Amino acid sequence: MRSLTTRKIVYSAICLALALVLPFLTGQIPQIGSMLSPMHIPVLLCGFLCGWPWGLAVGVLAPLLRSLIFSMPPLFPTATAMAFELAAYGALSGLLYAKLPKKALYVYVTLILSMLGGRIVWGLVMFALMGFSTTAFPFSAFIAGAFTKSIPGLILHIVLIPVIVLALRKAKLSLNEG
Repeated sequence: MRSLTTRKIVYSAICLALALVLPFLTGQIPQIGSMLSPMHIPVLLCGFLCGWPWGLAVGVLAPLLRSLIFSMPPLFPTATAMAFELAAYGALSGLLYAKLPKKALYVYVTLILSMLGGRIVWGLVMFALMGFSTTAFPFSAFIAGAFTKSIPGLILHIVLIPVIVLALRKAKLSLNEG
């Protein structure tokens, strides 16, 4: 039991470190670097690998720490809304992966449902946060921010994350097998 907890702490720390570093790599790609949503990848992986509590924790911490350490993304409203969004990503991916059958198809189902849930949470939080400022957050801004401008990242996540999760499962490195 102690060894399992230690492994979850280590995996979560690696995922958090990746969430802090990956935006530096994709930021070098003009026009689409930020649309790839690089912080989302390690948070989703953390949920898949370690379970919902660990995914939730890494999801909350990643954007807030990155904002405090590197001043990007801006703390309000971006990093604040992202903290809720990524927490939902990590929690949903961990919870659904543990509960659904252990077939490859359900890795995709878990990923897509987690991404949808996280985007909805982001939209709700942005709407609430904008209520505290003078900037409006219309439904068109939600659709653009959550889906239209995020298409490259959504595609990257759907291609990359299941491959990694299935490879780690095959190597018996996943710690969240229900």
